[in-house]
Amino acid sequence: MAAEEPTTRRVLVAEHPRLLKLKEMFNSKFGSTPKFYVRAPGRVNIIGEHIDYCGYSVLPMAVEQDMLIAVEPVETHTLQLANTNPLYPDFSTSANNIHIDKTKPVWHNYFLCGFKGIQEHFGLSKLTGMNCLVDGNIPPGSGLSSSSALVCCAGLVTLTVLGMSLSKVELAEICAKSERYIGTEGGGMDQSISFLAEEGTAKLIEFSPLRATDVKLPSGAVFVIANSCVEMNKAATSHFNLRVMECRLAAKVLAKHKGLQWDKVLRLEEVQTQLGISLEEMLLVTEDALHAEPYSREEICKCLGISVEELRTQILSPNTQDELTFKLYQRAKHVYSEAARVLQFKQVCEEAPANAVQLLGELMNQSHRSCRDMYECSCPELDQLVDICRKFGARGSRLTGAGWGGCTVSIVPTDMLPSFLTNVHAAYYQRSSSRLALEKHSLFATKPGGGALVFLEA
Repeated sequence: MAAEEPTTRRVLVAEHPRLLKLKEMFNSKFGSTPKFYVRAPGRVNIIGEHIDYCGYSVLPMAVEQDMLIAVEPVETHTLQLANTNPLYPDFSTSANNIHIDKTKPVWHNYFLCGFKGIQEHFGLSKLTGMNCLVDGNIPPGSGLSSSSALVCCAGLVTLTVLGMSLSKVELAEICAKSERYIGTEGGGMDQSISFLAEEGTAKLIEFSPLRATDVKLPSGAVFVIANSCVEMNKAATSHFNLRVMECRLAAKVLAKHKGLQWDKVLRLEEVQTQLGISLEEMLLVTEDALHAEPYSREEICKCLGISVEELRTQILSPNTQDELTFKLYQRAKHVYSEAARVLQFKQVCEEAPANAVQLLGELMNQSHRSCRDMYECSCPELDQLVDICRKFGARGSRLTGAGWGGCTVSIVPTDMLPSFLTNVHAAYYQRSSSRLALEKHSLFATKPGGGALVFLEA
């Protein structure tokens, strides 16, 4: 799998309504025909929230919703970007002078991240220009990874225009790294599943080295995505980056407590690996070493034997330098328990006992409780939606994606699906006109989809 490249497929555009519509819009926009098309899917993370950037495995699957880009390389060195959605304005820039403004999470910056990632990987200075028309049907801010799908799509577009080749794993790693140009310290799950997904199977994604293993989901249930209709833009928020920093500080304080070389430690997983103990034992160490009250900067400095100035300049990121308190115990407890739940989830899928759906549902419920109480990344609407989903037959329901809004994912016995959809629609969406307006894309059963592709016209 390691060396496998993204698939290129020949298609009759006339037989694909969405491609055909995109081709026609491209023609009226640029007065020419696309040379090729690229798609990259969004994803739903079934379990394993906020642990990829701590070094732990996660368990997502690709959804059918995706980013689709029509592309025409041009002789000029100009990058012209347009979007089928009128809310997203056109943008053009020199291909040789890419500037990404971290302060503004505008749509085209995600394209530029993927473009720049490939450009820098190959050390290229003179780049060909291109006309691109982007069409996305992943709801933005829904936690289904629309922004990472756009980064991945742009990376594969750029690679294809250059006529270069990379494996799916290399592409995923480059796109994960390049998304940080926008100021989000993500962990790499979203880009990995976008490239490594395969139809019909979820994936256990492990990091350093990046690899993906098939996880066969139980046949008697479906996974249903429900959007809370609360939008959350993780690049624009300090919540996300504060959590990343709290996990890093917890890792350093735990390492110091255990006599490890704490200044080299960045992730909670490294502490476990260096101690050579289980996740369950790591939870006991957390109970022993950390207290539940928030830590002040001064207390962290005292624990580590450094000055506040050193903490600010050497450890805290620019967007967390002004934070005064950090919750270390709660964040570490969530990460170690959630990492254990991912492995238990995979084990239940492999062993496939008669009560698999019940067991998986319970793990998803535990995950939501931990996200809500320990990681504090839920919101009232998500909690309400999770309760409604459970009330109407979901065996398990949890927030998915970064949280603070976005979607829930629920495991629902197949025979209960029609009544589940009807009841959740009535209880959550019909009660609010703003949600009802968004409802078309907000509640749907999903099955594992395939990964990023290049389409050539046959």
